[in-house]
Amino acid sequence: MRLNNACLTAGAALVASALTTAPALAANVKVTPLGSHDGEFCRFDRAMVFEDPDGTRILYDAGRTVAGADDPRLGKIDAALVSHMHGDHAGDRRISAVNAGECGKPDVSVSTSPNTNTVEIAAAKKSLIVTGSEMPRFFSERLKGVGGDPESSKLVRFGASMKVGGVEVTTVPAAHSNGVSGSFIPGTLGELLNQAGLTAYVGPPTGYVLTFSNGLVAYLSGDTGITAEQEKVVRDHYGAELAVINIGNTFTTGPKEAAFVVNDLIKARSVIPSHANEVATKDGKVIAGTKTETFMKAAKMPSHLPISGRTMEFDGDGKCMAGC
Repeated sequence: MRLNNACLTAGAALVASALTTAPALAANVKVTPLGSHDGEFCRFDRAMVFEDPDGTRILYDAGRTVAGADDPRLGKIDAALVSHMHGDHAGDRRISAVNAGECGKPDVSVSTSPNTNTVEIAAAKKSLIVTGSEMPRFFSERLKGVGGDPESSKLVRFGASMKVGGVEVTTVPAAHSNGVSGSFIPGTLGELLNQAGLTAYVGPPTGYVLTFSNGLVAYLSGDTGITAEQEKVVRDHYGAELAVINIGNTFTTGPKEAAFVVNDLIKARSVIPSHANEVATKDGKVIAGTKTETFMKAAKMPSHLPISGRTMEFDGDGKCMAGC
């Protein structure tokens, strides 16, 4: 059958369109751990930057291992997420520079109280701070105190979500404590809290589910124990394919409990261990007998070490395509 010029032109346009859009559909999400020491997974490491294929960059739990807003690893940040108010997540102090101190004892001598490392970064980067429960008001006041925009602190409570660029940010329950240390509260109230050994409650802690423009759904556990929501909400409702899970024991799920979460509740396709509270690697390789090794052996899916400074790339199905 002969085709006229109009048909040929239309067909060519369809082929060209498919070729143009295919790379975008196949684009990967980039995940870069920002630990205290290049090439390792160290004691205080929690921070990660997630970059959507559209360029949206989200900082997760800056904590103590991001060297402030001038840390050259940060680049553009569109939003900062904070799972809860403990100093190793919000950032009560921070490293003076990458590789300062030792992997097991990083130099975190730079105080960021009462502002938090998160607030100082967000103010300098003019980024949002997206949190749940009662935390947004705290961050709003701290932003105002450093000359930032208090309206940049945004609330997303459980069951709700908001778009940041091409990324949908949702908060999900976590089982942990969430007290604000007196060191984060200027004046007499902060002093009294410290003297009494108490903290100010700011609602329950949160985990996050991030849905990226390439279809990848990632669960960021924050600090949590085992919860029913990890199955019914994170897996059944949101369909998380990549999990970043705390494994440190005592303060959070231990390595075996965390393996149960990803194997039986979430059934993730890939997992990144976090919050190990140990020197987990030497020369970038997991150390035998560590909690990290215990977890990786127990996990039934590919488990990828969060090596500081090394960017991993994940496709829309949660498979690591590079850097793992």
